[in-house]
Amino acid sequence: MNMKPQVYIDAREAGAMQKYHRRVREHRPSAMYDLVRMAMTGIYLPLNRVKSIDSHFVPTSGPVISVPNHFSFIDHFYTGFPTRRKIQFMAKSQLFKPPMDFVFSHGGVFPVMRGKSDEAAFDTARGILARGGMVQLYAEGGRSRTYYPKVAKRGPGILALTSGAPVVPVAIYGSQFMRDYRRHGMPKVIVRYGHPIVFDKTEDPSRDQQIEAARAIFSRVTDMWYELDAEYEPQWRRRERERTGELPGNMRPPDESVD
Repeated sequence: MNMKPQVYIDAREAGAMQKYHRRVREHRPSAMYDLVRMAMTGIYLPLNRVKSIDSHFVPTSGPVISVPNHFSFIDHFYTGFPTRRKIQFMAKSQLFKPPMDFVFSHGGVFPVMRGKSDEAAFDTARGILARGGMVQLYAEGGRSRTYYPKVAKRGPGILALTSGAPVVPVAIYGSQFMRDYRRHGMPKVIVRYGHPIVFDKTEDPSRDQQIEAARAIFSRVTDMWYELDAEYEPQWRRRERERTGELPGNMRPPDESVD
């Protein structure tokens, strides 16, 4: 897989993100959300390359935190197709540059500055949840650069504990193969939703509590993901593994680090 290197740290000061947080805190997603959703649905659904499983587990109203794994920059759209709710995404701050920053912020997306403590992002997320909205943040904090999920970051644990909102674990399978579409064609993407998880609200959770909650959420995500892998792994990928002797991700020594 040939991938561009990730730019993890945004050199801008946190103050540069305040206008985006203010927009999302003061306004719900505008018609921009519907326009983007309509455009992406028109592109992907006619190709029949997206399938959802158990989307009824997403509560139809009230605060909800969606926590998927992450492989592709279009994972946002895959998780947005199966539910009529407007999902407000926590996205890396590097994306917030003209002209797309207008599209993102008016569509309800808000920035998080990775690699540093960004309380503003969690304040915005809790504000959305407090008014009954739906927030999505990725369990791993960024895209996996392999064919398998990485490990959980603390973010989902922090938001789940400090808000008390139900968490829906989400497994996205197939978007890891978007990087190989030139050789193997457009992959089938399956989005599977799990039963909501509810944690007791904790005003000031310790680091250990944050890590424990994040791992509990991601454990549900990866359990579903590897079940999908066993059922939907493409033949070309299976042959590739057999040729190289590569073990599936869940058969390797675990990486237990959580930042």
